[in-house]
Amino acid sequence: MAAALFRSLYCAPLAAHPRMTCSASKTSAKPTAVTPSPARSPPKKKVLVPVGFGTEEMEAVILVDVLRRAGADVLVASVEPQLEIKASAGTKLVADACISSCSDEIFDLVALPGGMPGSARLRDCKILRRITSKQAEEKRLYGAICAAPAVVLQPWGLMRRKQMTGHPAFMDKLPSFWAVKSNIQVSGELTTSRGPGTAFEFALSFVEQLFGNLLAEEIGGTLLMHADGSHPRKEEFNKVDWSFDHAPQVLVPIANGSEEMEIVMMVDILRRAKVDVVVASVEKSMQIVASRETKIIADKSMDAAAESTYDLIILPGGVTGAERLHKSKVLKKLLKEQKSAGRIYGAICSSPAVLQKQGLLKDKRATAHPSVIDKLTGQVADGAGVVIDGKVITSRGLGTAMDFALAIVSKLFGHARARSVAEGIVFDYPRS
Repeated sequence: MAAALFRSLYCAPLAAHPRMTCSASKTSAKPTAVTPSPARSPPKKKVLVPVGFGTEEMEAVILVDVLRRAGADVLVASVEPQLEIKASAGTKLVADACISSCSDEIFDLVALPGGMPGSARLRDCKILRRITSKQAEEKRLYGAICAAPAVVLQPWGLMRRKQMTGHPAFMDKLPSFWAVKSNIQVSGELTTSRGPGTAFEFALSFVEQLFGNLLAEEIGGTLLMHADGSHPRKEEFNKVDWSFDHAPQVLVPIANGSEEMEIVMMVDILRRAKVDVVVASVEKSMQIVASRETKIIADKSMDAAAESTYDLIILPGGVTGAERLHKSKVLKKLLKEQKSAGRIYGAICSSPAVLQKQGLLKDKRATAHPSVIDKLTGQVADGAGVVIDGKVITSRGLGTAMDFALAIVSKLFGHARARSVAEGIVFDYPRS
């Protein structure tokens, strides 16, 4: 039955966005030629990250963001008939190009995100199969994470005689002699990984292979990934109950320049925990261009979102994005009402400074990204990655975003629910 669904060149067609069809789009892969310069700079490393309906957004966005930070020329290509895809947890992403425009390109790396049915959509794309098979034949780097090793690379025959790993739910579909339970497995040109919770390691492994260990360590440091364990993941003060007798309603406002990894990690993890999350754009357009050029389409405009009441409002970071969130009069009014009504709010990375400017951190302990923490004039608690004070929650940044989202889940539903979500994404989370 599955084979019958995937006999066309792409995967089974979805309703195309009127302005974002691959056939109508002028978007194409970026040219391989590099303008000569006196210093004869080497061409950028070219990376292909294909996406489809049901792709795991955390894995796709983390790959793209981290590799772009390293200086790679990353092309996000849709295997669907349109550029806009709805990812596995409902985040709407817009690809840079259609996969058909990539046929003649040469890539230094082809990296496949997982997710279901996203992995099946990639598997049944004939063009992507040709590109990836050629990548393997010519011994250039390629890899897959989560369900993609078992669902995509295994049936394509691209993991023969190579050690591999994958999501625990798909390990039984891998040859037992070659399958290993490591977070990252590098076997020649092939790299595989386990799930969203190992996506940072997966992306940094590619940075190391493409650019060297020093740059990988440097980027890991900027992502706040090098915690030495000397500080707690979470600290809580003035403990109060966050539980509700209904599915919690959460608002995540976004803007041009917001940090895409923080957006997708918060939204994905909260939705996995059965939280009703609304992503709202403060821009005139529903589509925003995030800090590393990932295009995300909001669920609602901020004006439309403001018609509802939310149990929790959470601001993602990103310096430019935080500034634009601060300028939104509608969001400012919502946050003021949130505080006066005794409801929950919080922020991560650069955005605790937004709460500070709006007088929402008065008499509260908080933390923020090291680059803006000195802007917090109240009681700074910069030791932990996540700080909760009553009904206010703040966090340091990218490397603490999963802990941040899981801390919210734990407060809303209890530690057991947070542990269950963490296990599903293969993320190391405390047992108590």
